[in-house]
Amino acid sequence: MSAHHHVQSSATTRDEDAGLARWDDDGAPPAQPRSSPAAWLRVGAELGDRLVALSGRQDLLVTCRPGTRSGAPAAYFPGLAEIEFDAKLFAPLQPHEVRPRIVGDEEHYPAAWGVLVHEAAHAAHSVWEQPAGAEPRVVEAALLLEESRVEGAHLTRRPTDRTYLRTSARTLVMPDIANPAFHGVQQAASVAALMLGRRDADILDAGETKAVADLCERVLGAPLLATLTGIWTAAHRCADHDATTMLQHAQDWCDALDTAAPALPAAPQDLTDLLTGAVTVVLDHMAANDAADLAAQAASNNAVAAQSRAKANDRAQQVGQRRKAAATAKSVFNPRGTTVSPDGTPAPSSNPVTGSRKPTAAEQSAAARLSRALRAAAYRERAEERTTSPTPPGRLNMRQALARDAQRAAGSTPTAEPFTHTRRRNSPTPPLRVGIAVDVSGSMSAACKPVASAAWIVARAAALTDPDSRTATIAYDMNLTALTRPTHRAPERVTTFHANGGNHNLGDAIDALDHGLDLSRPGTGRLLVIVTDAHYTDGETAQALTRIKRLTTAGCAVLQLTLTKESRHLPGTTPLHLPRPSNAPAAIAQAATDAIRRTR
Repeated sequence: MSAHHHVQSSATTRDEDAGLARWDDDGAPPAQPRSSPAAWLRVGAELGDRLVALSGRQDLLVTCRPGTRSGAPAAYFPGLAEIEFDAKLFAPLQPHEVRPRIVGDEEHYPAAWGVLVHEAAHAAHSVWEQPAGAEPRVVEAALLLEESRVEGAHLTRRPTDRTYLRTSARTLVMPDIANPAFHGVQQAASVAALMLGRRDADILDAGETKAVADLCERVLGAPLLATLTGIWTAAHRCADHDATTMLQHAQDWCDALDTAAPALPAAPQDLTDLLTGAVTVVLDHMAANDAADLAAQAASNNAVAAQSRAKANDRAQQVGQRRKAAATAKSVFNPRGTTVSPDGTPAPSSNPVTGSRKPTAAEQSAAARLSRALRAAAYRERAEERTTSPTPPGRLNMRQALARDAQRAAGSTPTAEPFTHTRRRNSPTPPLRVGIAVDVSGSMSAACKPVASAAWIVARAAALTDPDSRTATIAYDMNLTALTRPTHRAPERVTTFHANGGNHNLGDAIDALDHGLDLSRPGTGRLLVIVTDAHYTDGETAQALTRIKRLTTAGCAVLQLTLTKESRHLPGTTPLHLPRPSNAPAAIAQAATDAIRRTR
């Protein structure tokens, strides 16, 4: 070969380059470069890089070109540490469309990649050497058994390559069936080793190979097929370097055929066609099963992707809801005490607050009683933690001490721990979070005075119980008004209000209380009290129920106080009917006590 051919790097000639240039500006699609042996050199180099992970060896060379020296689609040369690869395996892809260095690109040419995996299995596990003077027929039988042995061994290292080993069976086995090196009984035996051996190596499924198994049993007979099955199964367990055992299995193979062949009936004249048909049936079953597996995997991937998208959408909605709740809380709990509309703008003309007054002696006494009840409910016994040790400090347990002496006397290592130490630590007292949402539409006039009193009593008691406890009260119709705010200081005066509003905006009221008091966050005694008759539209009810479900799921108690028998129940809340509105403060106080008592 001339030096000019050694240094040539372009896949096109100068005249071809000029022809391509003439097409650059005529509006036609750009011409693709022609395939040549030189263009496949890069593909071979990239296959060699990926072969390191497949075979575990770094000394291998992959040459990829149209056609091979051996005539096979691919071949492994142990003496040269080389794998030659026929570029026709990538058809109809051109060299520039094959990028093996990109992990995942093999999905575009599974048949070619399957052949590479098969040759990588040879490179990793076909390391036994043929002894000098070995009988060629025995060596040929050993190489036949080696086909399924190396794939089974490769599968133990890389089980995810099973799909590609199945595709290689379609590419590598069918040419051997169509152009057999043996005839008659030996031909059927070789097909059994290639197909049924892969079945027993877990490359193929038993149901897929039934056609070949039935035909081979008819030609070879059940006893001989069972003997051959035992031989290749034993070969699967042979070590990679054990040439002696591998050749012994090959000798057993030849002996079994020689012994059984004279007693067998003559093989059918069209045995090659029969075997080809049986293998075709196997390949069809494989293709159907692989297609079903791919469809199932695609469906699973789509389901996972849909679930991920749903979770992402849920997270985005939750983030949006938290931001909206924060904005609502900021606008409602404004320092000026003004009423705000659903969009957060002031609506002073709709303010239900009528003024404020000093708390009565009865309200002050009720706040003190509630404070004592909350402190009692929040009290937690000190936690005790007992540990044992072989040495002081601690209280001596005589039984364990005697056991330790007995272990020493017996000459064993003492394991008894006779000293017991008790550590007591205080349990934290949970703070309280109480949110009150009172309906100030025209039908709720009777609730104004008792709820105003209850709001002050609960806020005062919470401040006296724990400096971290907080309460808040919101009056709502379509607009929202803060009657008490989530601060650590108790209000000095009772805020009075009236009920003459229209429509209802309980959803935004719950959002503001949830964000202002952290009603969705565990670790505190949490209670939401809704004072309403629940005569809402379907849209108003749906918005309220969504917030109530979120709170109850987070562990917050939700109580609905109703004053008339015509009131409706909001699902998810604990209903409490109060025929006498003046009982509302006591009912709210009892619910707050129960909420903090249940906190763990």
